[in-house]
This record gives sequence, structure tokens and C-alpha cells, in this order.
Amino acid sequence: MRANNLEQMFNQVVKYSLLLVAAIALIGGVSGFLVAGINGLVSALIGALVAFLFSVLTIASVFFGSKLSITGFYAVVLGGWLMKIVLFGIILVALRGQSFIEGGVLFATVVVTILGTLVVDSFAALRARIPVVE
Repeated sequence: MRANNLEQMFNQVVKYSLLLVAAIALIGGVSGFLVAGINGLVSALIGALVAFLFSVLTIASVFFGSKLSITGFYAVVLGGWLMKIVLFGIILVALRGQSFIEGGVLFATVVVTILGTLVVDSFAALRARIPVVE
């Protein structure tokens, strides 16, 4: 399905990102469980959730920024990016040294989820039929 306006495109991106993250959580959870037991399962689920939340924050900042002037757009996107960096640091500090975290599984899940959501974002943007000039 092709999007004909920004709201449709952003709705599609969120929907497909959620489906992707669910698949990665399932596959990563099973793989993590086979590799590291229950700690691997928990790490995979946390990694998928964190990456999805960051993806949604990116989608939201671009969506709300698109309603502003170009300066406002860049301010919102940059502010969202800075907020994500701070939030990621807080999450890493909170998870550091926890006995239920398997670092390799968490890292792999986050990387695969981020790459997957980038593919979803790119695919949706390339297939959208949104006029650039009014």
C-alpha cells in the first residue's frame, strides 16, 4: 500500500516497525534463550523494546517537525536526537552490571532492530506518493 499523505506514511512506518520489532523480539528471544538461557531471552526483549522506543521517538520528532518551518523542523529533530542520546545513556547506566543482562544478545538485538527499522523507514519513504511542491 502506498501512502498518499504524511499521516498515512507515518502510520505505516509505526505499524511495520512494530511488526518488525515483534518478529525480532520473537526470533531474538528464542535465539537468546538458546545461547544464554533466560538472561538471553530477557536481554533480547529489552533490546528490541529499547530500539523500538527510539524508532518511535524518531518518527514522532520528524512527524511533528514536518508541521513547522525548516528551522523548527531541525530544532525538533535535533532536540529529539539529543534526548535519545541522554535517554540511552540513562538506560545503559541502569542496565550496567545487572545479572539478568547478556551483553552480546542485547547488543545484537539492538543493532538488528535499528537496521531493520531503517529499512522500514527508507522503504516507506521511497514508496510514498506525497507531492513535494504544492
